[in-house]
Amino acid sequence: MSTWARIKRHKVSYLFIAPFGILFFTFTVIPVLVAMVLSFTNFNMLQAPSFVGWSNYIRLFLEDEVFLIAIKNTFIFASITGPLSYLACFLVAWLINELKPWLRAILTLLFYAPAISGKAYYIWTIIFSGDTYGILNANLLYWGIIDRPIQWLNDPAFIMPITILVVLWMSLGTSFLVFIAGLQGIDHRLYEAGAIDGIRHRWQELWHLTIPMMRGYLMFGAIMAITNSFTIFNEIRDLTGFPSTDYAAHTIIQALQDHGSIRFEMGYASAIAVVLFLTMLTIQRVVQKLLNRVGGGQ
Repeated sequence: MSTWARIKRHKVSYLFIAPFGILFFTFTVIPVLVAMVLSFTNFNMLQAPSFVGWSNYIRLFLEDEVFLIAIKNTFIFASITGPLSYLACFLVAWLINELKPWLRAILTLLFYAPAISGKAYYIWTIIFSGDTYGILNANLLYWGIIDRPIQWLNDPAFIMPITILVVLWMSLGTSFLVFIAGLQGIDHRLYEAGAIDGIRHRWQELWHLTIPMMRGYLMFGAIMAITNSFTIFNEIRDLTGFPSTDYAAHTIIQALQDHGSIRFEMGYASAIAVVLFLTMLTIQRVVQKLLNRVGGGQ
C-alpha cells in the first residue's frame, strides 16, 4: 500500500494528530532547520545574513579556546550527572514502589520537592558562601579545620564538584514520576508467572521482568536525563556567575547564551546550537540501542 493510500485510509486518525503535527513542525522542526542554515552565515540581527560557509565551525573547533573548555566541561558534567540522576530516579522509584500508598505518596513528594521548588538550590549558596557566615566555612573554622574562609563558588578547584552536587540533589524530577507511574502500571500477575518460571529473587525479577516491561518509560527517562544534563543553565549561572571563574563551569549552553543573547552573533550561536543538537541526538541514539539490549532485549 502506498503512503498516500495509507493516509487516505486512516485520514480521521491523521486529522486528530494534525494540530500537534502542525505545532511541532512550526515550533520545533522549522527552528532547527533555520538554525542549521544560519550556522553557515554571519548574522547580527541588524543586517541580512551573509554566507560564510564552514567558517563558524572552523572557528568553533580550531580558534575558540573558550568553546573547547565548554565542550570539556559539558561532557564531564553530563557524563556524571546524566547517568547518576537517571539511575537515582529509577532506583528510588523502584524501592518505594512496593510501599503502602500513603507512605509512597509522602516519599514521592519529599524526593520530588527540590525539583519543583523553583530556586531552592539557592540554599546551597548559603552553605558554600565564601565569607565566615557561610554554613560550611563557619563550621570548618569553628572546628579548626581551616584558618580562613574558602571561596567555594569562586575557586575553580571546587566549582565543578559543587555544581554537580547541587544538580544531583535536584535530579529527581519528571523522570522519577514517570518511573513511578510505569512501575504502578505493571500487572502483578506477571511476577507471579515469573516466580513459577524460576525467578527466585528481586534482582532477577528486576532484570527479566520489570526493566523489559518499562523499556518505553526508561527511554523517556533517558531522553530527559540527556537533555537536562546538556542544557542546564540557570543553576550553574546563579551558583557560579556568568561566566564562572576561569570558565571552570562554562558549558556549551552557556557559550550559546553568551554568543546568542549577549553578543548577538546569531550565525555563530546557531553553529553552537547545531553542534549541541547533533551531540545530544547521537548520544540519544546510542542510549536507545543500549536500552534495547537490557533485560534480554534485542
